[in-house]
Formats: sequence, structure tokens, C-alpha cells
Amino acid sequence: MSSRSAYFTEARRLWDLALPMVLSQVGVMMLTVVDSMMLGHYDSHALAAAVLGNTWIAGTKIVGMGVVFGMDPLVSRAHGARDAARAGLALQQGLIAAILVSVPIILLWCLTEDVLGALGQDPSVAASAHRYVVIQAPAVPAFLAFTALRAYLQCRGIMYPVMWLVFASNALNAALNWALIFGNAGLPELGLSGAALATTLVQFALLGGVVLVIRYLRLQRGAWTGWRREALSRERVGEVLGLGVPVGIQLGLEIWAFTFAAFWAGELGSAQLASHGIVLNMAALSFMVPLGVSIAAVTRVGNLIGAGAPDQAQRSAWTAFALGGAVMLVSAAVFVIFRWELPRLFTDDPELVSRCASILPVAATFQIFDGLQVVGCGILRGMGRTRPAAVFNFIGYYVLGLPTARILAFGLGVGLAGLWWGLCVGLATVAVLLIAWVAVRGPATVRA
Repeated sequence: MSSRSAYFTEARRLWDLALPMVLSQVGVMMLTVVDSMMLGHYDSHALAAAVLGNTWIAGTKIVGMGVVFGMDPLVSRAHGARDAARAGLALQQGLIAAILVSVPIILLWCLTEDVLGALGQDPSVAASAHRYVVIQAPAVPAFLAFTALRAYLQCRGIMYPVMWLVFASNALNAALNWALIFGNAGLPELGLSGAALATTLVQFALLGGVVLVIRYLRLQRGAWTGWRREALSRERVGEVLGLGVPVGIQLGLEIWAFTFAAFWAGELGSAQLASHGIVLNMAALSFMVPLGVSIAAVTRVGNLIGAGAPDQAQRSAWTAFALGGAVMLVSAAVFVIFRWELPRLFTDDPELVSRCASILPVAATFQIFDGLQVVGCGILRGMGRTRPAAVFNFIGYYVLGLPTARILAFGLGVGLAGLWWGLCVGLATVAVLLIAWVAVRGPATVRA
């Protein structure tokens, strides 16, 4: 097989893995979108509290998810090596990590009102957001356990069952919101609390659903040999935490960089904040595609290293970079060509449309680097090299990106576009560092 044919074949394999993950990630994102849409039709105060609460939830839960992702290279390598006992042990390690990291997250959620107040948020909205977040606290272990089981399947190339479960959860979420927010189907009208309760129930349903699917379809075959006390040993717990904590830090650094940018957009004015939110929603939706490629890269790179094929894993890494960059190049072109039409999907306000159109070309550049960096992070996870990505994120966002954004937006008076150029600098830095790392110390240098 020629070199070009090998890369095209690898691209098809990656895309076959990525497509169901793209759809799954869009489905997960839609859970929050549907909550906001339905609360927006209920009460503006409830919507503001939910948006604020979800910001805090996302900023803390993502760190926990990152810790659980420490099991990714363990499962993917074990699957590539056809080591059922090791794959099953890795799942147990991930589930233990999920329980452990749930504790600090729940404690942080109990401080929601104090934290939001310290960040200068409206006291009444912060109090409502606190109630919204605390109602969801019991579901944190369930959601992170679901995350571990989803990773267990994904790293073995089993993508579609989770996708269908996420689709079903969206239907359940919409139905529960309709009943609990508005008081339909004979249930009490709970408003904001109803939305939080619906989300809690859906997260327990996701966990129950994935357990039933795994058992009914016997998806554990070839990757499970029963529960082992070894998973509770200090060595095994330390192994998954050693891989997962850097991922959690990396994801936390990234999401909080965007959170700070949103707060700064609010300092520029309500119109700028609204415009920032509209463009960020578009960017977040398009981001689901390279995120799917990133998850596919975790699986392929880990599987190939586990199978003793590091050179093929290196080829898969470069193919993933090319695929992630290509899909975001298309997205960037759409942002530029339709920069006046896209904002009208969100608002009829001419001022907001104009502001969005002015920053969409900046967001187009941002898109390309965002696609490359998320794929790079996936490659490093597949390799089991999770610490460099955390360091690169700190350098990219906090040493360069955010200071540049602040100087441009406020010091030089560039305004909202300055915030986006700053974020672009941060993403570009992370992307370049990750590509350089893969070139010098990529999968070809790793042995199973």
C-alpha cells in the first residue's frame, strides 16, 4: 500500500470512529441548550440563574471528567494488546476515580452562592443559581460513572450505543422539563428547580441506560474478567490519577480562560456580551466535529500503541491533525462567507448582527487553531502523555492569550475583537506546541 493510500485509509478509519462521537457530543450539548430554551420561555430570571449555574457546573465538572479520562490510554492500549483483564481493570480504576473526584466537586457546588457573589454576580440571581446547582449535586457520581463507562466503550471502538442513549436522553430531558418546569402532566410547577431535577434524573437514567446496554448486548466481552481488589490499591489509584489529573487541569485551564473572556465581554457592555455569546455558541457547535476526531485519535493511537505498531500510531496522529484542521477550515470559510447571515439565526437586532459579523472573521482563524489543539490533546491522551497538554494550556492561555486579550480589548481600545484575537493567540500557541511535541516525541517513540 502506498503512503498516500495508507493515510487515506487511516482517515476513513478515524472518521468512522469520529462521526458517532460528533453526534453524541452535539447531543450532550443539546441537554443544556434545551434547558435554556425552555427556561427562557418560562422566566427571564430563571434563565439567567440557569446560565450562571451552568457556567459554574461546567467549570468544575469538566475537571472531574478530565480525571476520569485518565483511564483512556489504559483501556485503549489494553484493547490493542487484546488484554481483557487489563481493560476491565482500567474501567474499575476509572470508576474509582469518578467516585473520588465527585467529593470535591459536590463540596464546591455547595459553595455556589458564595463563589458567584465573590465574582460580583447579582445576589438574587446567585441565590437562584445556587439552588439550581445544589439540586443536581447528587447526580455528580452518576454522571462521572457514565463518563467512565462511555470512555470504556469508546476506547474499544464501540461508539454507536452511547450515541443512541444520548439521543434518547434528550427526548427524556425535554419531556421532564415540560412536566416539571411548567407543571404539566399533573406534576407541580417547579420552574428553575424543575429544570435542575429533570437534569438530575436524566443523568441517573444515562448511567442506568449504559449499564443495561452493556449487559444486554454483552459489550464487556473481551474486555472484562470480573471485579478485582487490585483496582483499589494505592498503585492503581495513583496510576489513573497520575494520568487523569493533568487532563483535568488542562480542561479546567481551557474552560476558565473562556469564562474569564465572557466576564470581560460583560465589562465592555451588554451588547458586546450578547454578541460574544452568539459567536461563542457558533464556535462551540462547530467544535464538536474536531472533538469527535480527537476522541477517535485517543482510540486509534492507544489501540495501535497497544498492538505494538507505534509507526502506524504516528501516521494516525498526523492524519488526525490533518482531518481536524480540514473540518475546521471548512467551518472557518462558512464563518467568513456567511458572517452576516449566521447571526440572524440568533437575533434580529441590527446592532448585534453587525457586531457578530465584525468578529466572525476573527473567530474563523480561531476555529482552525481550536481544531488542531483539541486533536493534539487527544493524541497525547492516547499516548498516555497527559502532562504536556496541561503545561501548554497554561502557557497558551494564561501567559499569552488572556493578557493579550486584556491589553487589546481594554488597553488599546480594540474592544470585543481584541478579546477574540487574544483567545486566538492562546489557541495558536497551544496548537503549535502540541504539533511540535508530536513531531519530536510522538507515538512513534512510545512502546506498549
